[in-house]
Amino acid sequence: MISNKNVSKVYKMGELELDVIKNLNLEIRYGEFIAIVGPSGSGKSTVLNLLGCLDKPTRGQILIDETDVTKLDTTALANFRGENIGFIFQSFNLIPVLSVYENIEYPLIMIQNLPQAQRHERIMKLLKEVDMLDQKEKFPDQLSGGQRQRVAIARALVTNPKIVFADEPTANLDTKTSNQIITLMRNIQKEFNTTFIFATHDEKIVTAADRIITLVDGEIIDDKRVQS
Repeated sequence: MISNKNVSKVYKMGELELDVIKNLNLEIRYGEFIAIVGPSGSGKSTVLNLLGCLDKPTRGQILIDETDVTKLDTTALANFRGENIGFIFQSFNLIPVLSVYENIEYPLIMIQNLPQAQRHERIMKLLKEVDMLDQKEKFPDQLSGGQRQRVAIARALVTNPKIVFADEPTANLDTKTSNQIITLMRNIQKEFNTTFIFATHDEKIVTAADRIITLVDGEIIDDKRVQS
């Protein structure tokens, strides 16, 4: 599904060059549930941004579903993200002036431009999946943190992405809600064979993962598969 070859990311700060990711070589299969772990500053979020096509590597090649995304221009990259990739963020990133239904609908209008009937069918199915049907007319500030994260998950999945990237998705949630969200994502992964890739410090996500990749100073120091 994803193949990275000698991927490096260097940030320039004046005359200083900061090697954030160093010669990353990584193969990811369809349907994996992966936790990328490591100390703060190890490069977890940068890896997510590179694999999720939000940023480009300084060197190296990233292939996603046999497409070399490092060769795509800005417009083509945005289209590729819209068709193949979903994102879940720690801060939810919901649009406050839109209802739950409208937040989930937004990518279908802005990215995929689906007809209204198809949009409605997809949204209602996902609202049921994340147990938010009875909240669809509410606005983000009327929801709990767990409910907002459920909406964010539905929004990430509504475009039928092959891969979902999640950056610390449980960091703002209590333990009970975190467990519910992790179970929900695990169930979705099993039902739809969606690849989930997390950057996380949360031991609950690590425990649920079937593969754990450890980063330190921009390099993979451990990559192990866990028996489910």
